[in-house]
Amino acid sequence: MLSAALIQAWMEASTLMAIRATEWVFAWSLTIQTLEYLRMGKHTANDAFWSWPLQRADIPNAPVRAVLDVLFQPHMHQLHLVLRLCAAVLLAVQGASLPLIGFLFVGNLLILIRWRGAFNGGSDFMTLVVLTGLLISQVLGALGHPELGWQAGFWYIAIQAITSYFMSGAVKLLRPEWRNGSAMTIFLNGAIYGPLSATHLLRNKWLAVLGSWGFIVWEIVFPLSLLDPRLAAAFCAVAALFHFLVFWFFGLNRFFWAWLCAFPAILWCSAQFSARWV
Repeated sequence: MLSAALIQAWMEASTLMAIRATEWVFAWSLTIQTLEYLRMGKHTANDAFWSWPLQRADIPNAPVRAVLDVLFQPHMHQLHLVLRLCAAVLLAVQGASLPLIGFLFVGNLLILIRWRGAFNGGSDFMTLVVLTGLLISQVLGALGHPELGWQAGFWYIAIQAITSYFMSGAVKLLRPEWRNGSAMTIFLNGAIYGPLSATHLLRNKWLAVLGSWGFIVWEIVFPLSLLDPRLAAAFCAVAALFHFLVFWFFGLNRFFWAWLCAFPAILWCSAQFSARWV
């Protein structure tokens, strides 16, 4: 049996590692997203396809719309993105702070408004989840409870991510096209390298069924990752492979990095949960 002092020292070291890992990966994810937004500047100009003068009609409140008209002027929007890029670098180098995370959180909400709620679905969701977890940690830290803040922030991120995997598997289980394997073929036919060739392995019905059920079972039992850090590592490794394949076949690079940001929290929560039974 490990002594209480050794367990406490290990928990403190693992917490510090989880904090820095989350900050580094999240900073990298934000950097990629921000560079993509900056690259799209010509497409968000006032005379472009994604212009704010066109999208502002979605805002019914006149005073709010007037404020957003200023913030979403092309030069102001570009300035915000440059500042966001600098904030991501600071997050990686110096770590989280309340002003820094507060700026990133408010800025992220503005970007979501600019893109009518989401630019890239699941990756936007996970970016907001991680930012919320970091904001929780910094607010409680500013109130004098930094340890509790990181605990609450990590558990928020982990529960949101694990629940998302579980719900995704549950929805697939209810869909006949996933149970019979046809969904995988349909999606891959529409991928950037699709349609699948006539000799592709996933044209084999039984392989498609096996792959579909593999994803369904893995997602539904993802909550078991909290029982042991080794289980959590295995589940996160499969998740990383899954998100990389999504990037490879569908070009959704944001998904890969945005979801990786949640893995340190999942591993940390699993370690903390299992340590209670040591």
